[in-house]
Formats: sequence, C-alpha cells, structure tokens
Amino acid sequence: MGKALRLGVNIDHVATIRNARGGHHPDPIRAALAAAQAGADGITAHLREDRRHISDDDIARLIDEVHLPLNLEMAATPEMVEIALRHRPRAACIVPERREERTTEGGLDVVHGFRHLEPMVGRLVDAGIRVSLFVEPDPAQLDAAVRIGAPVVELHTGAYCEATGDERRARLERLTAAAEYAGRAGLECHAGHGLGYGTVTAVAAIPTIAELNIGHFLVGEAIFIGFKEAIHTMRRLMDEARA
Repeated sequence: MGKALRLGVNIDHVATIRNARGGHHPDPIRAALAAAQAGADGITAHLREDRRHISDDDIARLIDEVHLPLNLEMAATPEMVEIALRHRPRAACIVPERREERTTEGGLDVVHGFRHLEPMVGRLVDAGIRVSLFVEPDPAQLDAAVRIGAPVVELHTGAYCEATGDERRARLERLTAAAEYAGRAGLECHAGHGLGYGTVTAVAAIPTIAELNIGHFLVGEAIFIGFKEAIHTMRRLMDEARA
C-alpha cells in the first residue's frame, strides 16, 4: 500500500443549485457534513468575488459547524486575504479568477505575478494558514512557488481530463513529471479540476500527489446515486489506484 491519498470535496456547486432559486436549500454545510460521513478528508469552497455560489455566511458556518479542515479557494485580492485572515481556515488555495469565466480556466501565473502574490502569500503563511498555489504542471511555476514561500501546490488537471488518446497520455506524463519535480523541490503536491471516475485513477496512482480536490463531478453524480455514494465510489477508486 502506498502513502494514503487525501480527498478534499468541493461543495461549491451545492451552493450553485441553492442560489439558482434562492433560499436555503440545498445547504452546502449539510453537504460538507455528509462528505465527512462518507470519508472525505477535507472540504474545499471557493469564495468568489461575485459570490456566485459560496457565500460569506457559508464560510463562517463551515468553520463553526464542520470538523473537517477547510481549504478556502480564493483570488489574490486584498478583500480575500482579509477574509482568510479573519476566519483562519486550515488552508488557502490561491487561484486565478475572472468574472467572465464559468469556472477556473487555468493555473495561476506565479512567475509573472510574483511581486503581486508575494506579500499576500507572506501574510497568510505568517497567520498559520497553509497556502497552496493552483498552477499548471510546469517546473517554472513550481520553482516560483518555492521562491515565494508557499508550502503546497495544486496541479491543474483540467487539460488532462479534457484530452483523449495520445494527448491524454502526454498530459498525464506531464502531470507525473511535475508532481515528482514538486516533491524534489520540497513542495507538497495536490491536484484537481475536472476529475471524475474515468480520469481519477491514473492521477491517484502518482505517488508524489498527496491530495485530490474534486467537486463538480461528485455533485453531478449525486443526482443519480446520492452524494455519499458518489464520494464512497471516488474514495474507493483513489484507494485502489494508490494501493
């Protein structure tokens, strides 16, 4: 058996469904509690600038009512840094964010954004928040993450999940090489974005990846088989791949 692989369950799109009609149902905190019962190791929630799904109240309740560690996905803005410092989640994953995108469309450019990111990363790290940077599987970005002082990177798996055939194999090789490079550089390596039952196994088998963060697929699958069963199945596939 290889080193255990953690599963972070992203509950953003439970909030998306709630917000489509307004009111309080379905409650993303209830989803987080169900994820804990189903074997999740952590909860991920992205508080966007436009509050399109997760709300400020959701973040406060997740901190107060859910015993699993919270990974707060956030843009590198003064507002989000202040929110993170106020709530003190276990982890904060800095992601690129544009209002017009449907979802996060690529990795953070740490190389060119270094001067902007460095003071924000420093404030979060000094507050005891475990900072991760959501990046493409590119050694230059990983080197920049080391220089900026972030202990964790999360590799963007979206391009791998969307590819097919030889391109998917090439994308997987790139992810594997980046995860190994991150380990040698002293970074803890996570991965996520777009993963589902058909794509998770190969990524979960990469031994230097410590955590996968998965959300949209699980919320969608819950419509057909239930949220807990969707998480159970994902957990089983990850464990089998890591064995």
